[in-house]
Amino acid sequence: MAEFEHLVVERANDVAHVTMNRPEKHNAMHRAMAAELRTVTADLHEDDSRCVVLTGTDGVFNTGADLSVLSGDADDARTLRKIASGLHRAIENLVRAPKPVVTGVNGVAAGGGFGLALAGDVVLLAEDAQLEFAYPRVGLSGDGGSTFFLPHLVGLRRAKEIALLDEPIAPEDAVEMGLATEVADDFDARLAELAADLADGPTRAYGATKRLFNGSSGRDLSAQMAAETDAIARMTGTEDYERGLAAFFGDDAPEFGGV
Repeated sequence: MAEFEHLVVERANDVAHVTMNRPEKHNAMHRAMAAELRTVTADLHEDDSRCVVLTGTDGVFNTGADLSVLSGDADDARTLRKIASGLHRAIENLVRAPKPVVTGVNGVAAGGGFGLALAGDVVLLAEDAQLEFAYPRVGLSGDGGSTFFLPHLVGLRRAKEIALLDEPIAPEDAVEMGLATEVADDFDARLAELAADLADGPTRAYGATKRLFNGSSGRDLSAQMAAETDAIARMTGTEDYERGLAAFFGDDAPEFGGV
């Protein structure tokens, strides 16, 4: 297993746990951390984990770009491009991962961390979590996929409200808006429970369902249903399908040819 300076990566019981680990900077993103996140999220496409959990250390999820690396001159554009490039590739990797991704927001998720949180298939919030768009405070526009996720999740009018008024979003409000899945009073226990449940599920079917959802906005109904037909037919060749039928039929399960 590769070693990372700014991430802690652990694999156990079919779950890959990725923890952002720059506590001295509130897990803020700089080039090296973004590059590590890009690398590990690409690796997760190929490993044998069945669920991915992304969270932060020290009661903070991620506070966005590390502003301390900016100098206030022309070099800032280059620096931000390089940070955003790594972060954006990591977010694409998470969204396209052929397995469920849980983002465990255990504190503040602001700026790029806000978009990173929204990239989860399941978004679990601690009771003291806080989502913040945050970019207007430093005169920047959004990145980290935030301008894509927001209108898709909450609609264009609410997305503009969140971005332009830039008020912190409390956990219960985030769930009500559709930005998050649930709030947990016992965050660590619930995160472990969710990960275990998803890891025990039909990973290939989860991955196919993710791809269908992700592609749905670019298709009309007929094209979407054609994609559904292709996907559901392919699933009959998986071990998950075999196990599912066996569980459903019990002793009357059909014989399989060893796919």
